[in-house]
Amino acid sequence: MLADHFLAIDIGASSGRAILGSLHENTLKLKEVHRFDNQMLFENGHYHWDVEALFEEIKKGLRLCVEQIGIKPRCLGIDTWGVDFGFLNHPGTLAGRPFAYRDHISDNAMDEVFSKIPKEELYQKTGIQFMQFNSLFQLWGLKKHFPDQLLSVDKMLFMPDLLSYLLTGIKYSEYTIASTSQMLNPETGRWNISLLQSLGLPTHILEEIVEPGTVIGHILPEIQADLGVGPIQVAAVAAHDTASAIASIPAKGDDWAYISSGTWSLMGIELPEPCITDASFKASFTNEGGIEGTTRFLKNITGLWLLQECKKIWDLEKVYSYADLTSLSTQSRGFLCLIDPDDPSFLNPENMIDAIQKYCKKTDQHIPETIPDITRCIFESLALKYRHTLNQLISASGKTINRIHLIGGGSRNKVLSQFTANATGLEIIAGPAEGTALGNILLQAKAVGILADRHSMRRIVMNSVETQTYHPKNKKIWDVQFDRFHQIIGLDK
Repeated sequence: MLADHFLAIDIGASSGRAILGSLHENTLKLKEVHRFDNQMLFENGHYHWDVEALFEEIKKGLRLCVEQIGIKPRCLGIDTWGVDFGFLNHPGTLAGRPFAYRDHISDNAMDEVFSKIPKEELYQKTGIQFMQFNSLFQLWGLKKHFPDQLLSVDKMLFMPDLLSYLLTGIKYSEYTIASTSQMLNPETGRWNISLLQSLGLPTHILEEIVEPGTVIGHILPEIQADLGVGPIQVAAVAAHDTASAIASIPAKGDDWAYISSGTWSLMGIELPEPCITDASFKASFTNEGGIEGTTRFLKNITGLWLLQECKKIWDLEKVYSYADLTSLSTQSRGFLCLIDPDDPSFLNPENMIDAIQKYCKKTDQHIPETIPDITRCIFESLALKYRHTLNQLISASGKTINRIHLIGGGSRNKVLSQFTANATGLEIIAGPAEGTALGNILLQAKAVGILADRHSMRRIVMNSVETQTYHPKNKKIWDVQFDRFHQIIGLDK
């Protein structure tokens, strides 16, 4: 029996990969074909994404797959981070570079929108956690600062859909990525047209929503000729990277939570329908679209962005790997200082080390100076924020949670994984690290008719990847520090 081959294009807010998946006899093997950087560009006072460069990297990944590895994939799928989007002009050409979510164009947008629609009403209409960079608030910022541009564009496409359009010429909005926008009706999974109209935002720019696991079409003939390949199918996978990652969780039953750990930490549970209540509103939980009609009931937590930004500064003197930094963190005696990872000062500071030190000074704590102390502060603070969020999850949903699946790049971090077990008091099952690529590929396989549903997808993951289990330690110490953490960040348990 020959293997079926699929190419996952997985692009995060700092890097991207082209990963080849070979599906054979209920197991899936991955091979990284191409890796590339993805950095925000600062132009004319604003942060943007270089979508043209990303498109060239996608084509390079496909070319390498065919020419160097000798495999023409049956299908290709693209996933990215959420909320960001680009515009097309009427002829279908790019209308400038997309704004990046860390840009300041949406500063003050939330308060301005809330003056039109009260917070509680907006949450009931969308079920989405309020974050200033949500697509709705970005559109409001564009309406305020660049009204002529917003009026002149023809279509709005989210980042993975925009890149897919450049490959296929077909316009659409994939459901899971659209659900991050705060512009969908959570009950119907379709655009909340009346909401946008009430804010004076254009609705003609919105494209038809398609479900994940749908074949969209084929790569354009001119791209086929340029790359020297024949027709290759392109599928709408779960285009939000977190949705693809959750689709790959090797879980049984329903008594589990997940943390998708990368630049952001996405912590939540899988539900059969949205959970929009007073408790979920007060705890700022979001209801994003999952595969097969499920809801990703979760919270966005600032994740390893904190360490990534510190590493950029440390690397100016000496280049460290993340494994180096993780090892160095064990040289700190620990709990010297704690931070709230979601403090606004950490969103996009000029100097993350300086921002952490200022936070510690403001909260009358030890000011960390060394790499071990700063790194350990980040890991311990993240683990304690996970415990805080776990308590909120249980309270808001009423669901019993007996274990946590830790997936994504952060699952390779043994120190953070153990700290998470210690802080939450639950068993942590770490892996797969390449959960997003796995989910992307398996949804391609579903789109072409090889796999039936998410349960068959997860069985293949169980057959294909190794995980590591961490058990809680030092409960009393972590309980004390959890109380201290809440005093520092000023939140109730």
